[in-house]
Amino acid sequence: MQHTSKLPAVGTTIFTIMSTLAKRYNAINLSQGFPDFGSDQELTDLVCKAMNSGYNQYAPMYGNHELREAIANKMDLLYQVNYHPESEITITAGATQAIFTIINTFVKPGDEVIIFKPAYDSYEPAVTLNGGVPVSIQLEAVDYGVNWNEVKEKISSRTKMMIINTPHNPSGTVLSKSDMLQLQDLTKNTNIIVLSDEVYEHMIYDGEEHQSVCLYPELKSRSFVVFSFSKTFHNTGWRVGYCCAPKELMDLFMQVHQFNVFCVHHPTQKGIADFMQNPEHYLNLTAFYQRKRDLFLDLIKDSRFSFKRSRGTYFQVLDYSAITDEHDVDFARRLTRDFGIASIPLSVFNTDNLDHKVLRFCFAKKDDTLKRAAEIINSI
Repeated sequence: MQHTSKLPAVGTTIFTIMSTLAKRYNAINLSQGFPDFGSDQELTDLVCKAMNSGYNQYAPMYGNHELREAIANKMDLLYQVNYHPESEITITAGATQAIFTIINTFVKPGDEVIIFKPAYDSYEPAVTLNGGVPVSIQLEAVDYGVNWNEVKEKISSRTKMMIINTPHNPSGTVLSKSDMLQLQDLTKNTNIIVLSDEVYEHMIYDGEEHQSVCLYPELKSRSFVVFSFSKTFHNTGWRVGYCCAPKELMDLFMQVHQFNVFCVHHPTQKGIADFMQNPEHYLNLTAFYQRKRDLFLDLIKDSRFSFKRSRGTYFQVLDYSAITDEHDVDFARRLTRDFGIASIPLSVFNTDNLDHKVLRFCFAKKDDTLKRAAEIINSI
C-alpha cells in the first residue's frame, strides 16, 4: 500500500529536535517553552479533590459551567467586556486545539489566511489541511513591528481570516493600541474573521497593558480570542485552554468541536474553576515573570549577545551576529552540543527560513537554572 501525506513539507518540529539534542548532551534546556518548576500545590490539590468528589465523567461540551463562569468574571475584571458563559466561552484541549478547530470551522479550499511570520508553527499546517492558502507577512527583526500598509495590500476578496498573536511568540513583542486600531479599521465592513492568540496575556512587562482584541468593539464582533490555562498555571502537560467569541461565531465552532474532542478532562476543569476564585492566582504573573526576565538579562548583560528586552511572553530573543555568521539552526545545534545550552532558532518560523541571526531562550525557569545558563552564555 502507498499513501501520500497531506502535509508533505512538514517534518519533525524544531522543539522536538532541540529538546532531543538537549537530552542527548545533558544541556540546559531553554528551548521548548515549559517551566522547570511545579504548579501551585493548591491547584494540584483542588484537581485531586475534584477527582475524589466524583468529577470523573464527561463535562458539558462547552466545558464545566463553574469554569466558564470564572472565565466570564475574569474577562469582565481584566477587560470590562461580557462573554456569556452559556454560549460564548468554550473549554478546549489546549490553545492549539482551539486554534485548529477555529481554522477547521471557517477556512474552506481557496480561502486566504494572513499569517504574520515568525509564527507559532501550528497556524500554517492547519490552514493547509483545510485547503486554505497561507498568506505570509514577514516581520523584521529586531522590532518585529507590523507594516499595516503591507497588510492592506495583502487583503483580497479571498481573505477569510487573519491570525494575530500578542504577546508574540517567538519574538516577545506586543501589539499596541495603535496596532489594534489599524487592524480594526482594515477589517471593518469585511467578512474577515480575526483569530487572536493571546495565551501569554498575563505576561506583559514594564507597565504596558495587554491590548486584547476584545477591548475594541468592532474587532470583538468578528474575533475568536484564544487563551491557555497550561501557560498561565505552569502545567503545559495538562493541555487545557479556552476560547471566547460572539455567539453566532461560537455556534459554528461548536459544530466542529463536538466531533473533535467534545469535552476536556473534567476534574482539571473543576479544580481550575475553584482556583480562579482568587484572581491573584493569575494577576500576579506579570511581576513573577518580569523578575525572571530581569534576572536573566542582568546576568547576561556583559555577554557577546545583544538584545531588546522582551515585552511579553516568557521568551527572550538574543542576537548573536557579533559572535558568528553561522546559520541560526547550525549555531543552535552547536551551542547545545559544545556548550550545553539549548535554544530555538527563529528562522524555522520565518518566510523562506529567513535567518536574522537570533535565537529564542525561555526564562520560565528556576533562578538556579537561569544562573547556570547565564554562566554558559557569558562564556560563548
